[in-house]
Amino acid sequence: MSHFWNAWKKRKESLRDQSLQQHASKSMESVDDVTITTDLDENIALIEHQLGKSDDLVVRRFQVKTGQDAALVFLDGMVDCDVISQYIIQNLTSSSITYDKSATNELETTTGLRQIIRNILSGNTVLMIEGETEAYLNNTRGWARRGVEEPQTESVVRGPRDGFCETLMVNASLVRFRLKDPNLRVRHMIVGQRTQTDIFVLYIEGLAHPPIVEEIISRLEKLNLDAVLESGYIEQMIQDNRYSPFPQIQNTERPDKVVANLLEGKVGILVDGTPFALIAPSVFSQFYQSPEDYYERFYIASLIRFIRIISISIALLLPSLYIAFSSFHPEMIPSRLVIAMAAGRSTVPFPSLVEALIMEMAIEILREASVRLPGPIGPTIGIVGALVVGEAAVSAGLVSPIMVIIVAVTTIGSFASPSYSAAIAIRMLRFPVMLLAGMFGLYGIMLFIILILVHLSSLKSFGVPYMSPLSPLNLQGMKDLFLRVPYHLMTKRPTMFRVHDKIRLKEEDDQS
Repeated sequence: MSHFWNAWKKRKESLRDQSLQQHASKSMESVDDVTITTDLDENIALIEHQLGKSDDLVVRRFQVKTGQDAALVFLDGMVDCDVISQYIIQNLTSSSITYDKSATNELETTTGLRQIIRNILSGNTVLMIEGETEAYLNNTRGWARRGVEEPQTESVVRGPRDGFCETLMVNASLVRFRLKDPNLRVRHMIVGQRTQTDIFVLYIEGLAHPPIVEEIISRLEKLNLDAVLESGYIEQMIQDNRYSPFPQIQNTERPDKVVANLLEGKVGILVDGTPFALIAPSVFSQFYQSPEDYYERFYIASLIRFIRIISISIALLLPSLYIAFSSFHPEMIPSRLVIAMAAGRSTVPFPSLVEALIMEMAIEILREASVRLPGPIGPTIGIVGALVVGEAAVSAGLVSPIMVIIVAVTTIGSFASPSYSAAIAIRMLRFPVMLLAGMFGLYGIMLFIILILVHLSSLKSFGVPYMSPLSPLNLQGMKDLFLRVPYHLMTKRPTMFRVHDKIRLKEEDDQS
């Protein structure tokens, strides 16, 4: 009799397993339409089938005090186990507590399998109870994460020291900490079909131009990417001109910079898993401005900004000017300097163009190598390598001493840009302008400048002209372009972003 009973039980379990596999296979085809049932074992089998019975998938079974079987499902390493033990299991199994929904500490309930899987993969814990048609989603995220630290790419002498980290909610709180405006809107979206990356779109209602906000959200919704691992994926996909070397969306690690741009009617994009936020729309002048410009007095900030603009110009044009003057226009150089240059180049077997290309390529290789080396070694290799290579090249007669000076000044000038993306564009454009200078002299440089200005004037960032407020001319925006005027004169926000509330600072007469 017992043999017959065991055979019948195995047959029943086999049929049930086949039913679960069929149900799970069907759910793989259309997970959106699958809902959980009152059968706890069947629900667990569906989840395990979706997640492939991964070794880090934990299914903790227990009984609540009402006598019902229950199970907690979560991913090991993604949750805070103390929260699960003390605030969920203990509350549900304690004899002094009668089970009800309030004891589960859930954030929400759901019946959909897709939402359950999504929450498990996000670090939440799913509670399912035998006989219940709803699953309870508990916020138990507790994976290892980096704390708030000083930004590495945008350091300032005076200003806040906290920067974004890789946790989306922490980054949003850093913005909220500085911007206590009830009109701040945070729009949650999910991008990346496989990574399911969370992003926040931030803007101030009443400041940001609604068509710009709608256009940004529309482009984000149309993204059909398999994965979004960093905000750079989004930046490249939603910018207006994907082939331009100039960045049309600004990235930053600084919360204060995001808040300052939100107050000008722009939109911020925070991406989970990266400390780099995006700011759109962006114009060219933003990429040589620093938050520190607004923390110092206006004449100090104006001087520093002017030096920064000169440094960027030197980084772009100095080698090509040397090539043009030495090869095509020596009569424009003072006589004594021409004699010194000729003496230095007497042993150099290459024309000035080849000489400049060799040195620039060597510097770029050293710079890239210093970035990839370990922290304490990288800067040392960069400095020592540049000195050794430069001195050895001059001693061997491969380059002239003045070329070493020009390349050194050019490299230092490129570091003056507060934006790494803009600095890379300048470094890249330096080579074509050197080639034009080697072929046509000053005429080639002027042709290059004209082409770049035409290209910049044709660019737009979400409908905003890239060269604003210079082209088209906007007098209000000119107050914060090359120089920064005192705050009491910056009473209105730049109109190029079509802000609704144009008043930034009330006049003294109005205040009185």
